[in-house]
Formats: sequence, C-alpha cells, structure tokens
Amino acid sequence: MTANIGKLDRILRLVLGIVLIVLGAVSFTGGLQIAAIVAGIVALATAGMRFCLLYRVLGVSTCKL
Repeated sequence: MTANIGKLDRILRLVLGIVLIVLGAVSFTGGLQIAAIVAGIVALATAGMRFCLLYRVLGVSTCKL
C-alpha cells in the first residue's frame, strides 16, 4: 500500500473521526449512532494508515511523496 493521504488530509480525518465518535457516543441514537461511530473509526483508521482505498479507486492522491 502506497500512502495517498497528505498531511492536511490526515489532520482533517483525525479531527473528523474524533468528532464523529464523540457525537455518536453522546448525542445520536439508533442507526445514526452506529453509522457515526463506524464512520469515525474508518476516518481514524485511514488517517493512521495514510491510505484510502476510495482514493486509490478514483486515482486521487493528496500525498506529496
């Protein structure tokens, strides 16, 4: 896996992931709660790995390597 997520993209994913997990845990209920938490986990995972499968499929890269 080649990194395709740049620094700014990675920071935004980290912040968004944390916000979604907190919102899911605190304010949402039912299916929306589960969706928010799962989306937050995916955002954190892609930021941690610096790889996004959707970016690969679309041929996008924000990484300057």
